[in-house]
Amino acid sequence: MRGDSWPAPTPATPVDAVVRVPGSKSLTNRQLVLAALADGRSRLRRPLRSRDTLLMAAGLRALGVPITDDGDDWVVDGQPGTLHPRAPSVDVGNAGTVARFLPPLAGLAEGTVSFDGDPRVRERPVGPLLTALRTLGIDLDDGGRGSLPVTVHGHGSVAGGEVTLDASTSSQLVSALLLAAPRYERGVTVRHEGPPVPSAPHLRMTAAELRAAGAEVDDATPDVWRVAPGVLRPRDVDVEPDLSSAAPFLAAALVTGGRVTLAGWPAGTTQPGASLPELLARCGATYTVDGDGLTVTGGDEIHGLEADLRDCPEAVPVLAAVAALADGPSRLTGIAHLRLQETDRLAALAAEINGLGGRVRDTADGLEIQPAALHGGRWRTYHDHRIAMAGAVLGLRVSGVLVEDVATTGKTLPRFVDLWARMLGAPH
Repeated sequence: MRGDSWPAPTPATPVDAVVRVPGSKSLTNRQLVLAALADGRSRLRRPLRSRDTLLMAAGLRALGVPITDDGDDWVVDGQPGTLHPRAPSVDVGNAGTVARFLPPLAGLAEGTVSFDGDPRVRERPVGPLLTALRTLGIDLDDGGRGSLPVTVHGHGSVAGGEVTLDASTSSQLVSALLLAAPRYERGVTVRHEGPPVPSAPHLRMTAAELRAAGAEVDDATPDVWRVAPGVLRPRDVDVEPDLSSAAPFLAAALVTGGRVTLAGWPAGTTQPGASLPELLARCGATYTVDGDGLTVTGGDEIHGLEADLRDCPEAVPVLAAVAALADGPSRLTGIAHLRLQETDRLAALAAEINGLGGRVRDTADGLEIQPAALHGGRWRTYHDHRIAMAGAVLGLRVSGVLVEDVATTGKTLPRFVDLWARMLGAPH
């Protein structure tokens, strides 16, 4: 490290590695919530333990749900009745899933619980969710801001019913309502009205996890989701590897002209990261899937990419880094909602790539990236784990890239620097 910066390694030879990434953040947090509401004891095997998931576990404990460590696993004793909070407040950090998934559960508690977190989380969209919760019968106070901090005055039960909202800023606004819906007296019917909901695979993930826990879900009508009231069953689940966190490692194969195998790649999955192999193939990689996992192999060239990434937004920072190294122009669209993530990711990517000599234009709903000769320099991360990972990918080809606050990767991928070094051949 140099001061507060991490010199992103530039390998002399193509990478050739097998990489194992920890469990999916999206699945871990959904499975924690459903286990917390289940009638019995659940076990999450090899869940992700990162800042976001630790905050979720801590928040559920604050709401009165026992969660214990058993080796690498989490054991959750579900609370099928009224929740009894053990703390007056929940720290959501800058985790969108925690900020959105837990207030609907707090309505099931007997008592008052407040939610707040990092300064940035107060800027992230939750207003439509808070309005919907009021409509469904939850007593809450947000000071009229439509944002965090918010205090929920739980009365032990929630009526539920039908609600309409605009979820075009985040699919989590819908998922938050659906995950709590089985415990509401009338369940929940959610209708979306507005521009398309981004990251639609995450909604399919939510529906699939609900069904696996025994909930009755009807999502056959576009932009309408119905979850009936009912008892959720406890489960023992193996948490899939996080395919979004796999993105920089798979991109390393393309960028260095090498080969990376992602061990444990699932044969079938609801994770949006499942589209990564095909997206990298459009940039010049090849890939195979077998019993060892997914293997991505780079070639002699990196091609530009034109793609609507609305359904795979978490891959955008890494794909933008790849595009900045390509031999032709790229156009990434459908991602205006990335302005409302941990940071304004579109503005951040344009500023940082251009700061290294790139030619990036920040558009209304995406990025336009032209080929350019890049040079080393400081890469700011804006407290955003995905921006930090994009800097690491650029450093594979561009020497002298100094990534500020690389520790921010701990939000979803603890020990990222160690995993990166191992991929590049550092001693274990």
